[in-house]
Parts: sequence; structure tokens; C-alpha cells
Amino acid sequence: MKQLNYLVLFLVAIIGFSCSTSSNEQTFDTSNLVRASAEETDKLVEEFIMAEDGAIIDIPAGFYEFNTQLILDNKSNIIIKGAGMENTVLSFKNLKTGGEGIKLVGNNLTIQDLTVEDAPGDGVKVQHTDGITFRRINVTWTNGDKSKNGTYAIYPVQCKNVMIDEVIASHSRDAGIYVGQSENIVVKNSLAFGNVAGIEIENCDNAEVYGNVARDNAGGILVFNLPGLPKADGARTKIYDNDIIDNNHENFATANGEGANGNTVTMIPPGSGIILLAAKEVEIYNNRILRNKTTGIGIASYQITGFPAEAPNWSPYTSDIYIHDNEYDRTKGFPDLTRELGQLISIYNAHGKAKTQDIIYDGIFDESISKDILSNPMRICLSEKNIADLFFTRFFLMDGDDNIESFADATPFQNCNVSVNTNVSAVAEM
Repeated sequence: MKQLNYLVLFLVAIIGFSCSTSSNEQTFDTSNLVRASAEETDKLVEEFIMAEDGAIIDIPAGFYEFNTQLILDNKSNIIIKGAGMENTVLSFKNLKTGGEGIKLVGNNLTIQDLTVEDAPGDGVKVQHTDGITFRRINVTWTNGDKSKNGTYAIYPVQCKNVMIDEVIASHSRDAGIYVGQSENIVVKNSLAFGNVAGIEIENCDNAEVYGNVARDNAGGILVFNLPGLPKADGARTKIYDNDIIDNNHENFATANGEGANGNTVTMIPPGSGIILLAAKEVEIYNNRILRNKTTGIGIASYQITGFPAEAPNWSPYTSDIYIHDNEYDRTKGFPDLTRELGQLISIYNAHGKAKTQDIIYDGIFDESISKDILSNPMRICLSEKNIADLFFTRFFLMDGDDNIESFADATPFQNCNVSVNTNVSAVAEM
């Protein structure tokens, strides 16, 4: 899409251009907290190292400054408990070694009622764990330069039975709440703001994301399947009863090379409500998708990234998508022009230049299934009650930059539904 550049300059001259940025707002004022002594901080580090199965690590109110990670390795049935997000604050601003602030590995672990600040890498990373609960924790960064913030705030990866409930995640340079290569997942009642991506479900099976607020991120909620990871395609995600609003923050992610994935989050245009990328079996319903300036929902194949789109046991196509009963408001500003996807939407949408879209579909499909996209071979099902009033655009990109077209007709993608079956009952009991 490099040939868009001259049109971009033209549009900028007409409409002007600015990135939406938020202030570096803090969720809680920690200045009045009692500073823990070096002895108290060292004792807490020791408690993590020496914890035995079944232990409760009770962290009193106070502001704790660490120069080392807190690590819990291969333990079971552990509860890590603070005195409340506003009362127990763990700062890793002085951390010189290690990436994560807190790293947990084990089974049936709970971390709750505390705040984590300024980890050099990820705030709280949990890996290879069956049964992990994050409840009422706040993970954030207080730096002025957000590009130097950590990658993920809350980061369970390669886990089973994940519960994320009533958390706050802000200012991460990738995703605030990120669940990767995991299965049986609930993300609920949480707030993600000021991140590049608010909530991301990546290469995961059996996830439900509901009751959350994703606001003031570049992208609100993402469902991605990326190639070349230990767990290939994920499937079966439900996104419902969320407020996905005003996600118009600048994208301050940094590229990490030109490998199989590059860094796909760098490509998300500010103003994206929900983005599906090579996603499988996703149902999106009863959400309020409001004032996201580029698009409310974006449905895309992996080919649109320009990165290599082949890997074992993985498909680059988004398929089996059911979108219904959502509320939209496209009244916020002009589409983003800093990313190629935003340029495509702004310039080639089917409703006129520089028009925010409610739903876009890149129109890239598997021609081995059908030679005609009008047969809906990827089973993209749009059952919005007011579809005639929405701005829907399907693009034709199969010939690359030489022949980009767009179409407003959603009829081929109506009058169908996809059954997305999830079962998170075991997680709900955590």
C-alpha cells in the first residue's frame, strides 16, 4: 500500500492532522504512602523465594522499591495479597536486572489487591501455569516517554485456566491485558487505558472477554493469531458487554525486527475499536463501540501485514466470525493516517474520503474454498439490526496496490450465523 502516500498528503492538507494523546494520568496517588524500609523490601523478596506450596504472601500497605525481580518458581496453591491497589504499591523503577517486575510459574496461583509500577519489561508475567487468577491489581508506568515503558502490563502466556477480574492496565507499549498461547480464559470487569492495545487475545482457545472498559488505547480489543509460535491457531473467543470507546491514542509501539511477525501491534491505526487478525471462531455482541475514529470493527487476514504468511498448522485467514447486536457511534474525528491500514480505510472506503467506518473487511479470502467472495467462503456473518445505517466497507486487495476497490454492500455477509461454543465454567469458579 505504499502508493497511498501521495493521497495521504492530499488528505492531510484538506483535513489537517493530529494524533490523539492522553495525559500520563495516574490511577492512584501514591505520594502519601509510607515508604517500606530496605529490610521490609528484602524480607518480601525472601518470602517469594522461600514460599512453600499453600503459602499466603501477605504484603502490608506501603510503597516498596525493588532493585530485583519478585519470582515465584514452580509453586502451587499460592496467594499473593496486598492491602488494596491504592495501598500496596510495588515499584520496579530501580530494577537493573531481569525484565519482568513479577514472574510466576506454578499451579493455582492468585495475585490480588496491589499495584505494580514501572517494570522495565512486563509488569506481571505468568508462564506455564495451570490456574492463575489476577484480581484487583493495577499495573502501570509513570514515565514521560511511553515508548520506554514495558511491553505488557498483565501477561499470562502458555497457561491454562486464566481468570483476570477487576484489574487496571495502563500505559504499556504493546498490550495492557495480554493473554497468549493459552486456553480457558476469562477477562472481565477490567479497565485498560492509555496502552497501544487495551486487551489482546493471541493464539488462544476458549476465551470470554466481557464487562470491560477499553478506552483511550490505539486499539481497544484485539484477537490475533500469529505464525511461528509454539501454539499455532487459536479459536473460540466471545467478546460481549464491553465499552470500547474513544480508542484514539497514538500508537507508540516500537518495531522489533523484520521476522515472521515483526511487531504487528505497530501496524494498528489509532482509532481502532476491535481488530481481528487471522482470527478463528469469534462472536462479538452487545458491545458499545463508540467514537473510535478509524473503524469500530476491523476484520483482516494476516496477508495485510506484509509479513510472511505461511507456517505449519496455521492459517492466515480470519474465518467464522459472528457480529451482532452491537451499538456504534462513528462521530469522533477523522480516520488515522499514520498507519497504512488507516490510510486504506480513509482513502478507499466505500462512503467517501476520510470517513470513519463502523465495520471493515479486507476481503482477502481462501481461493481454494471458493473463487468468489460473494459466496462468503470465510463465513463472515454480520447480523447487526441497523446494518443499513452503518458504514460497512469490503475492500478488494487481491491484486495488491494496482487495483484497490471497495464495496458498501453487506448483503453477502448477512442472513447467516456462526456457532461459537465456549465453556469457561471451570474458570468462573476460580
